[in-house]
Amino acid sequence: MEHEVEQIKIWDLPVRFFHWALVMGFVLAYVSAEVGILDAHVLLGYCLIGLVTFRVLWGFVGTQYSRFRSFLFSPAETINYVRAIRTGHPTHYYGHNPAGALMVFGLLALLLAIFMSGLVTLAVIDYEGPLLFLANQVSDDTSYFFRYAHDFFVDVALLLIPLHLLGVISGSIQHKENLARSMVTGMKKVVKADLS
Repeated sequence: MEHEVEQIKIWDLPVRFFHWALVMGFVLAYVSAEVGILDAHVLLGYCLIGLVTFRVLWGFVGTQYSRFRSFLFSPAETINYVRAIRTGHPTHYYGHNPAGALMVFGLLALLLAIFMSGLVTLAVIDYEGPLLFLANQVSDDTSYFFRYAHDFFVDVALLLIPLHLLGVISGSIQHKENLARSMVTGMKKVVKADLS
């Protein structure tokens, strides 16, 4: 007879919605730019800005594991966690672990850079958007610098995303739990050592 695994609610609905909407929105924004449907690309960009703005606010007022303070770790704790990954016995965390927290903050910062460079590009090259006041304030060289910066930041994101997926797979294997499923259900297994 199999024992039922005890579970605990970690990821609230807003965090799960944000996560999967961000994945879908980023993919659609990338594809729309690649195939040249720029109106859709811009609209998706605004939607993504709204999503990330919500997530930043939720990081201060949301539930326990959604708050940034729940996954702020010291450099020493982060280094120790990464070393423990190499031994195959990292500490279990219910919310984000130190490596995952680094990825979250890194991706949020990168998304902000993508958004800002995209909004500036929209203003100074396409002459539209909320930063239109910049249109005649910058040189052509600066305009194209922001356009290339936008592309560069997206390329960096395309490098970080597979690392994020590798981290999810590694964590799922090492902790014997499906981390991707927990971002769908919101539930993670209770570690017995945490109960003693």
